[in-house]
Amino acid sequence: MATAAQPSHVPLEVYLRTSYEPDAEYLDGVIVERPMGEYDHSSWQQAIQLWFAQHAQEWAIRVRPELRVQVAATCFRVPDVTVLDRDLPIEQIVTHPPIAVFEILSPEDSLNRILTNLADYERMGIKSILLLDPHGKHFRFLGGRLEPLPSEPFDLPGSRCRFDLAEIEKLLD
Repeated sequence: MATAAQPSHVPLEVYLRTSYEPDAEYLDGVIVERPMGEYDHSSWQQAIQLWFAQHAQEWAIRVRPELRVQVAATCFRVPDVTVLDRDLPIEQIVTHPPIAVFEILSPEDSLNRILTNLADYERMGIKSILLLDPHGKHFRFLGGRLEPLPSEPFDLPGSRCRFDLAEIEKLLD
């Protein structure tokens, strides 16, 4: 009977100085590939970035795609979009909780994988964790649960930011 190969342990220093295309996550010594986005995924990612970039000065934020976030000592996630407080120092790898992170579902995503990621973000202290499905419903992760995203605009806790799904949808290409 054949057995599946066990993932090999990669030292944290190796992960931190290595580039992956697309970027990979690091979970307690194991490199974890992220699902590749397709056109719809990329379009949502760009629309979210554009929305927040349009308001970056007014809301005192920075918005970045696929930025490494250290959610625990040996756990690094790479959200699709990260919104950062401009008043905090720039970090090459984020160690302070961002204002918000966005995950956009890809066809290869599993529910277990995405819920694990969202829980890691919440444990780090991120208050706004949003999950968008290019072909379905959108959710907010709060208190360990997915809740349907409100259709009306709402403020992101602890910031001057406003999330407006209707305006973001207008930016889809």
